[in-house]
Amino acid sequence: MEDVPTDEAGDAFIEISVSDPQKVGDGMGSYLAYKVSTKTNILKFKKRQFFTMRRFSDFLGLHDLLVSKYLRLGRIVPPAPEKNIIGTTKVKMGSQPASDPGTGVNLEWVENRRASLERFLNRVAQHPFLCQDGDFVNFLESDQELPRAVNTAALSGAGVMRLFNKMGETVNKITYKMDETDPWFNDKITEVETIDAHMQKLHSAIKALVTHRRELATLTGGVAKSAALLSTCEEHTGLSQALSQLADVEEKVELLRSEQANSDLYILSETIKDYIGLFGAIKDVFHERVKVFQNWQHAQMQLTKKRENKAKLELQERRDKLDFAQKEVEEWEAKVQRCQKEFDNISAEIKKEMERFELTRARDFKSTIIKYLEDQMAHQQQWEAKVQRCQKEFDNISAEIKKEMERFELTRARDFKSTIIKYLEDQMAHQQQQMKYWEAIVPVAKEIA
Repeated sequence: MEDVPTDEAGDAFIEISVSDPQKVGDGMGSYLAYKVSTKTNILKFKKRQFFTMRRFSDFLGLHDLLVSKYLRLGRIVPPAPEKNIIGTTKVKMGSQPASDPGTGVNLEWVENRRASLERFLNRVAQHPFLCQDGDFVNFLESDQELPRAVNTAALSGAGVMRLFNKMGETVNKITYKMDETDPWFNDKITEVETIDAHMQKLHSAIKALVTHRRELATLTGGVAKSAALLSTCEEHTGLSQALSQLADVEEKVELLRSEQANSDLYILSETIKDYIGLFGAIKDVFHERVKVFQNWQHAQMQLTKKRENKAKLELQERRDKLDFAQKEVEEWEAKVQRCQKEFDNISAEIKKEMERFELTRARDFKSTIIKYLEDQMAHQQQWEAKVQRCQKEFDNISAEIKKEMERFELTRARDFKSTIIKYLEDQMAHQQQQMKYWEAIVPVAKEIA
């Protein structure tokens, strides 16, 4: 592969960020524009740091341009994010910019798209050839609006034609089986299909986990609100404080579970989703090789026909047409050589691309898994801190209860002693008073005749 020219050999870098989604215009003619900021030392760029504004269709147009240039060469073009008609319609019908809170626009969807666009540009930028493409450089550097990419509209005539073309490609993939002569491609295609299938299953499982955690966070928030409301109307001071503390804890747990769901989504799920798209791009490259092979085989069949036609003319001694037949044979021989060379080139390039892809994939997944685990460990540490606080609180209340019970037993014995003594003294006083009453009536009884 070619080296990327830089200010300092071996220190090439390019960092691209997509931020500040802004709604431009009103009604169905409006769209979202994104700020694309770039830092680089690659000499292909005129500046070292710059930014520009780009709409979503510009990203799709860039992807289409790169595919039209490099797919035929066997290079893997990272996929652009898919269109979201429902989300786009919500943005168009909203009365305020998408970045403002309370607009009714699905801000999570906008953030997902922004992050996806950023990852798309950075994947293109990390490719040793794509990063130097003139259209890519112009996309990042130019302050002017790019020509409208009309072919990217989902409901346009071009979109319908693109759909029919995809259907035709799908039918061709199913019906045509190439007689593979290189076992490397058979093994690699099987490997790609297997990994892609398992990644799709993993992505579905993580999406279900995200949904579950968000539902759990919502339910936890409901418990927190209910406990808070109950604490405000509870007359018992101690119980009211306990309910208030319970509401605070449940709110913290709700926030923590929401953060865990976001970690599952933005760190793990989106990376896997990107690679599902990349495996789709790899399949497109493999299919492009099959199409090149088909062209080669077609050229060989045509060459055979032209040679047979020339042989017939020679047998018939049709010298008036023999020169033209010879010219046709030479043209098809040259075409066969070009097709064979193109097939050899795309085969060699795919092997290089797959080698680069495997290295990149291993590095990406390593960093993603490390980041995800660190995030999960941070959440776990928060849970452990909560457990430790709760355990400490439990130990404290247990020790306090023991002290209270010891004090209570002493107080109870003392109280019961004084109570019993007082009760007995009171009973003795009553008994003495009663004796006086009886003694007073005895003389009267004795005087009875």
